[in-house]
Parts: sequence; C-alpha cells; structure tokens
Amino acid sequence: MKVLGKTIVVTGAGSGIGRELSIQLLRKNANVVGVDIHENALAETQKLAGVGNDRFKGFVLDISDKTKADALPDAVIKHFGVVDGIINNAGIIQKFIHVNDLNFEDISRVMNVNFYGTLFLTKAFLPHFLLRPEAHVVNISSMGGFIPFPGQTIYGAAKAAVKLLTEGLYAELKDTNVRVTVVHPGAIATNITENSGLGKPKIDPDKPQSKMALSAPKAAEIIIKGIENDKYRVLVGKDARILDILYRISPRMATNFIGKMMKKVAM
Repeated sequence: MKVLGKTIVVTGAGSGIGRELSIQLLRKNANVVGVDIHENALAETQKLAGVGNDRFKGFVLDISDKTKADALPDAVIKHFGVVDGIINNAGIIQKFIHVNDLNFEDISRVMNVNFYGTLFLTKAFLPHFLLRPEAHVVNISSMGGFIPFPGQTIYGAAKAAVKLLTEGLYAELKDTNVRVTVVHPGAIATNITENSGLGKPKIDPDKPQSKMALSAPKAAEIIIKGIENDKYRVLVGKDARILDILYRISPRMATNFIGKMMKKVAM
C-alpha cells in the first residue's frame, strides 16, 4: 500500500522507531494518528514533524486497556474521516532475569502490552480497514520473536505470539483488500529499556551496547519501504537477517550461540 494520502495509526509514536515512523510517514504526505502513553512525548513528535493537527493527531492511550482501544477507531474517524492502516509498534521488554525468577505481575504486563495491545487495536480497526479500497496492518515483532534470548524469554514469547498472529491474519485476509506485514527488527538504537521502566540499558535484544545497532530513522525507512512493497515479512538490520538464516539452519546451534553472546554482554 502506498502511504501517500493515507491515514495511518502508529503506536509508540512518542519515541524511537514509532517517532521516526510518524515523521517519515508525514514527509511522504500521509496523515498520522500517533498513539502513546506519554502525552509530552506525542507533543514532541508533532513538534519535530512540524505539522498541525490536520496532519498529526496524538492520542494518549494505554494499548493494553481493551475498552479504550475499542473506542479509538471512532475518535480517529471523527478527526480524519477515514483510517487506512495501523503500525502496531508499541512494546516493552521484561526485566533481565530468567523465567524462574520473574513474577507473574511482570509476565502479565509484558504479555498485555506486547501481545494483547497489538491484538486489541488490530481487532478494533480491522472492520474499518475491510471497508477501505486498500488498507494495511503492520505488526512489529522482534528478532526475539523467532530466536530465544535468555533473560528475555517472556518478551520473546510475546513477540513470537505477535509473529504468528500476524501470519495468521495474512492467511485469513489474503483475498481481501487488507495487506498484512510482520516486522522483525534486530538491534535498533532506541530507549526501549528505559521506556519499559527498567532504567538504563544493560542487555537488550533490541538495543545491545554495540556499534552494530541500526539507527531508528533507518529502521523506519526499511519498514515503510516494506509497507509500500506489500512485503509479507521484513527483517530490519544485518543481525536479524544473519540470525534468521542461522536459526533456519540449526535452531539448537543458533540458540546456544545467542546464549553465549548474552553471557558476554552481561559480563
């Protein structure tokens, strides 16, 4: 789907990839519905984009709140008249500890934001997308959604659920006007660790302390290109592409390799 003239919802629009997606979509003359839990961050995104409310409308929303997620489409349509797509980008990681030490409150929070938040908004907007001449659902999974990272197992499980949800939606919608894309970012230079309430980053499957981390603007550019080319699957970053190949060749070898790398980073 070409983004020119389309109205697209971007979750997590207040920072990182979500902010860059919003800015680049606006530059391509799309209208953007920015969704974030932080009002000031949304205002900063709009300020950086240099557009008015006729092009960018921010909505403060906890995506894990189903009632509020269900109400969002009507508010968006009231403002813009139509809605043509969504990029479910918002997400958080877990504490850097093993499942045995992770409490269920933290597990529920990670699953609610990463998986249920994506599901709630997809379900809320899908009936409207089916009425449009063309529309697009883009769900951001993770490199951790297809290969395990010790200490981020629940995060990975949530992102793996997003992966299969998205692939299932593709199968169900392939004969409709709605295109579906799953995105697997590798190491991206964002502040996801701090946004997850975990303080300064230590180890992060989406932001390791490495010069290899891809910039958020470049990641957004790759994702938007994938949307406009109706890609089924988008791997963002060299690391994601390499690990995808390695995991296909030998899942056990790839898992052991990641385990060794995570231990080195933790030292």
